[in-house]
Amino acid sequence: MKIHKIVARDLPDLWFQAVHDILDLGRSFVVDRGSYAGQTRLEYDYFVGHVKHPYTEPLLPDIPPGCGLPNPVEEAYIYGGEGYERSYIEYLMTATKKPGESYTYGERLVRVPLTRDKLTWWEAGNTEIVDKRDVDGKVVFEEEGQLYLNQIEWVIDTYKRLGHRNNQMVLQVAHPSDLTLIDPPCLRSIDTRIEDDTLSFRPVYFRSWDLWGGLPVNLAAIQNLKAYMAGEIGVKDGEMLVESKGLHLYGYAEKLAKMRCLRD
Repeated sequence: MKIHKIVARDLPDLWFQAVHDILDLGRSFVVDRGSYAGQTRLEYDYFVGHVKHPYTEPLLPDIPPGCGLPNPVEEAYIYGGEGYERSYIEYLMTATKKPGESYTYGERLVRVPLTRDKLTWWEAGNTEIVDKRDVDGKVVFEEEGQLYLNQIEWVIDTYKRLGHRNNQMVLQVAHPSDLTLIDPPCLRSIDTRIEDDTLSFRPVYFRSWDLWGGLPVNLAAIQNLKAYMAGEIGVKDGEMLVESKGLHLYGYAEKLAKMRCLRD
């Protein structure tokens, strides 16, 4: 196994370095199962990216005019605009889910039902096991008799009330039952850390990750999430560490990648 690590200045720099290097270091194979079964792709064995200034704008890839390529991601796709019913930030940070969607990242992050043992312990006030908090309509809320927690607001509230030295504040997307899905979530978790009065995400972990168009839109939205959380907590916005066992370029994007890197 080859672990490929990139240290990048900002998000466009991370994307370019990853696109450039995968052309030489990626393994080529045919996808057996998933959204693109039957297609070829180049994939890193394992990828680690350390972004020192992910908040530096622009957040999207830098495409020189001479390349003759459109940007892999339109700003309107992330922030909302003509042609898009829902912005990607809404997909990440709200519980809005369209018919036919088995999940959204936002639903997993901000509308987590309290069920089974955790609900029993919560209702019993068993504070030796659960951190029971008031149903305030923001961190914990109720809909039609069901209690939900908002992971984003829970993490913010915890850091504000209980201090910054805490290794428990992980935003979880994955469920064990996701193994039953034909196309389970690619984003699995976002771990958080505050040091030197600065919030960083380390790591953001994707089980599988489309490098050409997926990485830039995912990280632009996740950076907006980090900026929001840092502002609410009252700390500085910091670095980002990203990891994936499946960062890849699909076959159709290899030619585009070579054009962007000015390679034949």
